[in-house]
Amino acid sequence: MTYPHVALLAVALTSIAASPVGAQTPPAPPLPTGAIVYVHAGHLLDRPGQAMRGPSTVVLRGGKVVSVLDGFAPAPASATLIDLKDRYVLPGLIDAHVHLSSDRAGQEGLLAGFTESRQLGAFEAYWNAQKTIQAGFTTVRNLGDDGATLALREAIARGWVGGPRIIDAGRSISTTSGHMDARLGLNDDIAEVIPHDNLCDGPDECRKAVRLQIGRGVDVIKIATTGGVNSRIGAGLGKQMFDDEVRAIVDTAHLYGKKVAVHAHGADGIILALRAGADSIEHGTLMDDEAIALFKRTGAYYVSTLSTVNGYLDRIAANPNAYPPEVRAKIDWRISITGKALEKAVPAGVKIAFGTDAGVSKHGRNADEFELMVKHGMTPAQAIVAATVNAADLLGVAGDVGSIEPGKSADLIAVAGDPLADVRALKRVSFVMRAGVVYKQ
Repeated sequence: MTYPHVALLAVALTSIAASPVGAQTPPAPPLPTGAIVYVHAGHLLDRPGQAMRGPSTVVLRGGKVVSVLDGFAPAPASATLIDLKDRYVLPGLIDAHVHLSSDRAGQEGLLAGFTESRQLGAFEAYWNAQKTIQAGFTTVRNLGDDGATLALREAIARGWVGGPRIIDAGRSISTTSGHMDARLGLNDDIAEVIPHDNLCDGPDECRKAVRLQIGRGVDVIKIATTGGVNSRIGAGLGKQMFDDEVRAIVDTAHLYGKKVAVHAHGADGIILALRAGADSIEHGTLMDDEAIALFKRTGAYYVSTLSTVNGYLDRIAANPNAYPPEVRAKIDWRISITGKALEKAVPAGVKIAFGTDAGVSKHGRNADEFELMVKHGMTPAQAIVAATVNAADLLGVAGDVGSIEPGKSADLIAVAGDPLADVRALKRVSFVMRAGVVYKQ
């Protein structure tokens, strides 16, 4: 993305910052610096993984948590009181795998890439960010797009627009004809003008590809060691990188203090990435015993992205020809096998972080993932830990989010039912606050 494009995006997003998005609730005006807020919670899961508290008071100031008290402490006359006495209050949720730039896929997404401007794409990223925060996800890790979300990350951080906190990967890296090669399935005349500086062949090119994303200001590096379900090529879902290429990427990213998230379906690509020191495996569909042993040894996180199947099913129901035949065959396979790897990983003690692959699944329906995680072997409590404490650790933001504790960001959500009894309660979030700003009430 060129600097003029970034400037244009900033102007565009600023112009819509104060406008409600569809039927969504625009964020409330920030309270004055130093303003004190008392939140009365009927039930409080302040530290997921520990016991739920009963009636509690969370005291906030300047967008941070000051204290957590038992009972409904009376608010001073100078404080703002938020009454959630009939609700269950939790930390803001974290989705560790989204693609904010689009909510379209298959043939529709391909056509949009040729007929719609990047400027419109920037608005779409903003639109999807609003769906996400309205669903209670106050932090996301955006794992690859054309660069629009990097600018959106900055606009949100500067307070120009509202939205979730974004950890961004810039453009995802793969080899030529790998999963992130946007030229796949296009004729040569068109393919030659499609940007492909995210591709690398050989360790030297792969080091350069990482450094290019670092220079663009990314927070994390995303790579693909295997083929992908949505790749427009019938090359399977096995390994598509050599050992020296993956090691060059991981070592270079770690040299710059950046974690590496790895798209991998086949066991060979999972093992390759974990041996090289990857920090997380995304999808991990064909995880085997060797891969599980490596997860345990390295401490890497598994991000299972089960709810992609919901996106596939919705689009196919609306249009049986939504995907080309070589992609549809892989989608049918993915639907049939989804959840099997998680069923192996959970009892083995692999660390799990919550991620949806929203953009393949639908933005705003991120909480569908909870239901599928529980269906495939997790307890509601474990699934909530994955979307709070664990995801915060994976993203490197555990000092600021993931629990409701003094000194952390005032990221809170509320639901009507007990999510520890029925995790589907998290699909109906009624209150959202991020950094002290109320987005939904």
